[in-house]
Amino acid sequence: MSNETAINELQVIDLQLGDGKAVVKGALITTQYSGYLQDGSLFDSSYQRGKPFQCVIGTGRVIKGLDQGLMGMRVGGKRKLLVPAHLAYGERQMGALIKPHSDLTFEIELLEVLTRDD
Repeated sequence: MSNETAINELQVIDLQLGDGKAVVKGALITTQYSGYLQDGSLFDSSYQRGKPFQCVIGTGRVIKGLDQGLMGMRVGGKRKLLVPAHLAYGERQMGALIKPHSDLTFEIELLEVLTRDD
């Protein structure tokens, strides 16, 4: 029996509240992040690549856990997301490190939010 408890719901933990623009559906966001497996090992990090990650949020371009977990976050904030497998990659294997049915943890720093009005 594993002592790792599977999580069923997305858990959002604000590590630091931002005071800038909030993430809304369809916004282009710029973040720095680190992604961890259940055992705490790092599987991905924009910091290590030396380049922030950009994506349009809320439109299915990233895993559901990120689409849902970043909504309402404000620029300057830092957030930890505990993403259950069904809101991550589900039954799919991703690369060598992410096995099927993996719960993932992300630590995300929000650098910029651009919307159509900008």
